[in-house]
Amino acid sequence: MSEAVLHDAVKIGIVSISDRASTGVYEDKGLPALQDWLTRALHNPITFEPRLIPDEQAGISATLIELVDAGCSLVLTTGGTGPALRDVTPEATLAVAHKEMPGFGEQMRQISLKFVPTAILSRQVAVVRGQSLIINLPGQPKAIAETLEGLKDADGKQIVPGIFAAVPYCIDLIGGPYLETRDEVCKAFRPKNAIRVPTA
Repeated sequence: MSEAVLHDAVKIGIVSISDRASTGVYEDKGLPALQDWLTRALHNPITFEPRLIPDEQAGISATLIELVDAGCSLVLTTGGTGPALRDVTPEATLAVAHKEMPGFGEQMRQISLKFVPTAILSRQVAVVRGQSLIINLPGQPKAIAETLEGLKDADGKQIVPGIFAAVPYCIDLIGGPYLETRDEVCKAFRPKNAIRVPTA
């Protein structure tokens, strides 16, 4: 039986927010980094909905609503979360929220603080809108992978859990598809009664 039959299909919105990349001043690295990590981390067949947009609050909010309405169970953004005047991703995200999920932002800052003291300047938020989870991620590809995956020691043992470990169960709780992670990249955590027995 093919893998596509065994695992729920999922639609994921990936949004890179950058004035300069969206106008072609430099190459966007956010969308390829998100797509690469998610493809490595999930067993599920994924349909990506990529968007490259400028730092405009109304436009960001409209894009998030569009992706949720298009059936994206998960929407990940990268960029626009610092303290600069043009950084408005968190405000745009909170404006479309039905529920705020503060634990994601707290954990992302904890992970980044292991590397740089300026991690406290990041303002990433996560929210639920309808049956979709929206998470703001850092702007750099290396930081994207670190926050999603967490930190491991030289033997591959988890030191600090990444935020993605909690994503599949959160999507279960809001009525989305059953996401199955590859343990070698990121082991999802679910309570025993929420684990689906594999069908072969």
